[in-house]
Amino acid sequence: MLQDQQFLRIPGPSPIPPSVQRAMSQPMIGHRGKETSAMLQTIKPGLQQVFGTKQDVAIITGSGTAGLEASVVNIVQPGDEVLVIVTGAFGDRFTKICDAYSIKAHRLDVEWGQALQPEAVQQYVQANPAIKAVFSTYCETSTGILNPIKELATAIRDVSDALIVVDGVSCVGGVQTEMDAWGIDIMVTGSQKAFMLPAGLTFVSASERAWAIIEANTQRGFYLDLTKYRDNLLKDTTPFTPALSLLFGLQQVLQLIDAEGLEQVYARHTLMMNMTRAAFKALDIPLLTTDEHASPTVTAVKPEDFDAEAFRKVIKQEFGLTVAGGQQHLSGKIFRVGHMGYCSPADVLQTISMIEIGLLKVGKKIMLGTGVAAAQQIYVNEGELV
Repeated sequence: MLQDQQFLRIPGPSPIPPSVQRAMSQPMIGHRGKETSAMLQTIKPGLQQVFGTKQDVAIITGSGTAGLEASVVNIVQPGDEVLVIVTGAFGDRFTKICDAYSIKAHRLDVEWGQALQPEAVQQYVQANPAIKAVFSTYCETSTGILNPIKELATAIRDVSDALIVVDGVSCVGGVQTEMDAWGIDIMVTGSQKAFMLPAGLTFVSASERAWAIIEANTQRGFYLDLTKYRDNLLKDTTPFTPALSLLFGLQQVLQLIDAEGLEQVYARHTLMMNMTRAAFKALDIPLLTTDEHASPTVTAVKPEDFDAEAFRKVIKQEFGLTVAGGQQHLSGKIFRVGHMGYCSPADVLQTISMIEIGLLKVGKKIMLGTGVAAAQQIYVNEGELV
């Protein structure tokens, strides 16, 4: 193995395109100068397109969790009641943020590996009319599920005025997102996943309905006060010093997405998901989620006859291939393969080939090429659509 050669196949941070790396290496400029304002003017419509919204998208220097916290502190106050739908580790993070702000968070727990049921959420909201907001996760990174947030939003709006807040950190930019059309009030994502950037930026957009609540809230915090970001975006600037190098990269990312076309981006992610899932099925290795609720950006694998951690160690040592482990009670029981952002079907074929050798090294009895052939067949059948 070459010392400097690494293959990163985790659900974020994801690999960075060379053109984006070059963009980020540009000389520094003044963050209050005309050049930065001009850059923000080109970035704003690109973000709106990816989010599926006519609203501005706030660009906050911070991780995706900063965006989640911003979505909480701007719309609810201490003592308010909210509902958090927990389908994995990152749904659970919303409850911890609410606890930190003395917000009464009802939990609706869903078995890890299962998707939320909109009807169950609707019934819960009806039974608890004091709930002011419902927090959910679009792609639950820890389990590899894609929750039906379009249907969720419809179900909630039919019975309640509660705001609908969605963590889209590990999928926005890789899966269809129609914030306005679906009735999502706040959407959050981060830079280090399908957006093909290093960690360090979080993006937050709010609906007109949400803005009415935000403006009436007297405890929005300081750095995460979304009104500051909105008001400054109107002047093509930011309230605080932005991560300029990441903005250079973001500008290039949006150009890449535009050149490929959003629908093609989504089709590519779906193809990579189908190839990955077909490979593990052919190798007779169970998947954590059903095909119906699988995420196009990450696949969770639950082996029964070999040790997940031993396998991860072997492929790291042999090839420099990194896949993610399980979180919380799934630690040591699953591994997760990321296929998002700067990733192609060719990368999936290479990854599956390395995985097969790793399986043999940990004692899994397989026929080499079985998983690769299954993935190849999916590509032959579906690749022309991408």
